[in-house]
Amino acid sequence: RVEPAGGADATGEGESAAAAPGEGGEAKRRRRSIVRLRRPTNQLVTPLLTDLYQLTMAYGYWKSGRHEEAAVFDLFFRKNPFRGEFTIFAGLDEVLRFLGSFSFSESDLEYVAKTLNNPEQGFMDWLADINCRRIRVWAVAEGSVVFPRVPLLRISGPLAIVQLLETTLLNLVNYPSLVATNAARMRLAAGPGKVLMEFGLRRAQGPDGALSASKYSYLGGFDATSNVLAGKLTNIPVKGTHAHAYVQSYTSLNDLRSTALLSNENFLQSVLDTRTAFGFPDANDGELAAFVSFAQAFPDGFLALVDTYDTLSSGVPNFISVAVQIFKLGRKPLGLRLDSGDLSYYSIKSRELLRAAAKQFNIPELAKMSIVASNDINEQVLYSLKAEGHEIDAFGIGTHLVTCQAQPALGCVYKLVEISGTPRIKVSQDIHKVSLPAKKQAFRLYSRQGTPLVDLLLLNTEAPPKVP
Repeated sequence: RVEPAGGADATGEGESAAAAPGEGGEAKRRRRSIVRLRRPTNQLVTPLLTDLYQLTMAYGYWKSGRHEEAAVFDLFFRKNPFRGEFTIFAGLDEVLRFLGSFSFSESDLEYVAKTLNNPEQGFMDWLADINCRRIRVWAVAEGSVVFPRVPLLRISGPLAIVQLLETTLLNLVNYPSLVATNAARMRLAAGPGKVLMEFGLRRAQGPDGALSASKYSYLGGFDATSNVLAGKLTNIPVKGTHAHAYVQSYTSLNDLRSTALLSNENFLQSVLDTRTAFGFPDANDGELAAFVSFAQAFPDGFLALVDTYDTLSSGVPNFISVAVQIFKLGRKPLGLRLDSGDLSYYSIKSRELLRAAAKQFNIPELAKMSIVASNDINEQVLYSLKAEGHEIDAFGIGTHLVTCQAQPALGCVYKLVEISGTPRIKVSQDIHKVSLPAKKQAFRLYSRQGTPLVDLLLLNTEAPPKVP
């Protein structure tokens, strides 16, 4: 079968046109209106979020009377990131929000006039009046698997306006597509049955980098984020437990203000009896106090960080002692988290202790408690853990996900391919930098079994491929 994606003008009133491959019905063309979309998530995404040379070119076009000429630009990339075989397209939603709200404010215009050293008033009047109502956008469906050279976006409209869009569109597509691809690769490495949580807020490149990482790692296959603001803005599930500082803040059992939990007035003593019966009476009391206090706060969401002191002789036994008593109250704890050391080894040994406790205390569910792992995890670590064998159910991944340390940029480009109906090409001695001229359409061809075979680029004037 053949699947195209469609486009529409910025008011949603234009006819559909075939474009880059996406996820649609059988040879159906799709339109999308952007005029009613909300403003960009980040209020800094305005027409001034651009490079100066976009404004100087726009002035040059206007000065020479060419600013209204019909132009077509392609936004694409030349090479898959991470030495891989695919890329996930992301950022379209924010692109459409930007186009739907494109307008220079009074303060924007004052700054532009000052920066361009007082250009002619006619240009400033033109700049004050422009919007993206005459811009047409053809795009791959967001979240699609895409490949080099196939246009992710095709932008057409008046030359000066589509030129002004270049830098902002690249900014809105490059990082989102990169981090979504990074997340998808980690999802493949971890396997479909594992829970993946984005923990990168504190290591991300500023607030916008953090919010973008949360949003687009979720698109790439992650299940949740620790970023509370991202959860509020995007409705992504938010998950988290506690840090080592919480455990360190308790030094003894005397730090507990209450020894009860729900209907068990002697909860602490029950926990201590369980710990003794399990054979770990000398585990760290301060750590146990921290776990008890956290259980008192979250009896239905108890998940403890167990490696503050000694994972196997203190952290896991203390967790088990509290978890057993939570089960006896008819509630269900969630699990434990490992944040250091040999994650494969510690997960296996932790599972052994959980199974032993499940048998000893006749609580089968205890053996199935979730084991969460963090600690500088990347794609290679995930594959290594799989090769070694482990008992980890969920991964919290931060630095390597949000900073894309393996490759810090995708390298999307925005190239003029047609002006006034005439194809244009950029030539270069570097063959990979030679652009593909003319307005194009793309189709993804599938086998009868539904397997994608190839992406086919055609001139916009050529008939779509037919299914035999």
